[in-house]
Amino acid sequence: MDWKKGLAYCGLACAVCSENASCAGCRDGGCTGKDWCENRRCCLEKGIAGCWECEAFPCGAPMLQKMRVRAFAAFAREYGETRLLSCLEAGERAGLRYHYPGELVGDYDRPAGPEGVWALLLRAQAEEPPQRKPMETDGKGLEHGNGNGL
Repeated sequence: MDWKKGLAYCGLACAVCSENASCAGCRDGGCTGKDWCENRRCCLEKGIAGCWECEAFPCGAPMLQKMRVRAFAAFAREYGETRLLSCLEAGERAGLRYHYPGELVGDYDRPAGPEGVWALLLRAQAEEPPQRKPMETDGKGLEHGNGNGL
């Protein structure tokens, strides 16, 4: 898992892609298809981090016609990029494969629909042992969580 690579504009998870180890990730110009990618062009024109931030999501852009990509982008829209990446990292530790060796498909392509992809993501994270998050104090010495439910 390479957190620096993050997500592609469309929602592909560059952070767990094993296809090209030297790739810097889509949003850092590493994708070989960047010149023709409709999702990239649209996001750059709108000044947004990814399709999940767009008012028109989901649209008919070619990459969003792929079930895994659309499911990841919808997950990022609902829970945020960090949570998606955390779930993917937990899935990787649990043995889920983003790509099977020599293929561009993996465990996240197996479910029949987006709900199944979300279930894989959430199950992997739920099975992780809880980690204590940094707490903030309220000035009275009482600790409070960060409010994001994580």
